[in-house]
Amino acid sequence: MPAPLPHLADPDTEQSLSIEQASRIYFLPNLMTAGNLFCGFAACLRCIEANFITRKAADLVTDIPPEAIAHYREAVWYIFGAMAFDALDGRLARMGGRESLFGAEFDSLADIVSFGLAPALMVFFLIVRPAGGDQTLLSVGGLIGFVYLLCAAMRLARFNVITHPLLQRPGVKPVSKDFVGLPVPAAAGTVAALMLFLLNLIEHDQSLQSMAFGLPLLLILVAVLMVSTVRYPSGKQIDLKTKTKLTTLVIYITVGAAVVRFKEYGMFFVCLGYIFYGLFRHWRRHGLMKHAPLV
Repeated sequence: MPAPLPHLADPDTEQSLSIEQASRIYFLPNLMTAGNLFCGFAACLRCIEANFITRKAADLVTDIPPEAIAHYREAVWYIFGAMAFDALDGRLARMGGRESLFGAEFDSLADIVSFGLAPALMVFFLIVRPAGGDQTLLSVGGLIGFVYLLCAAMRLARFNVITHPLLQRPGVKPVSKDFVGLPVPAAAGTVAALMLFLLNLIEHDQSLQSMAFGLPLLLILVAVLMVSTVRYPSGKQIDLKTKTKLTTLVIYITVGAAVVRFKEYGMFFVCLGYIFYGLFRHWRRHGLMKHAPLV
């Protein structure tokens, strides 16, 4: 007879998980994760190609060439595609009861490419170092891109730790289902939406120089929020049985219509709204707790 598989055990909860259970590979959820990774890899390639075209044409023109803009735009849509795959893999796993530690780790590895490395390359190549910009921004751009990537990696590592099965108490539901810190896909979506916003400005011959000081601050804010304790609402609990108020449904439909109608501007302001909604709720909650009377 084969030797029994070792178990990961928690002596306090008597909860155990065999290596066979932890390393199970379920086809559909992991196929979606592979699609996430593919989109992230493609986005990185498009950013590199766009930067190569821009540097090659730097001696001839001061603007970003149309070919480079097209590559950056493709990279943005690849990131949005990765976000769609990322939403599908977790939902398929939960719906079918096919969650595993392998799937969780695979998902995080894909996320660091799609939502960490790809946006960091965008930050470095276009946002903080536009074509024709001051070459002294090289070091600043590299630092900001690395800070974003570092915060994304730490956010994913923290999420894996706090959601590990051995740290969950049987029969005890979590106090809050909110995300602790800005989710990495939301951070990447903000960068991608900002890219679309900027590319639209470039195509209309508007200068990026006046925005050069504000953009790094926004990107640093996004990076810091990923590793913060600010709570953001999660949509993981939404399914076909979810009930909602009529006013909430109208708001969601209106926001969706605005995104479809205004595209680049709509997605950018929706992402900003999500970021500052979490900040406002965090400030309001802690402000009320601070001034609450002692009993």
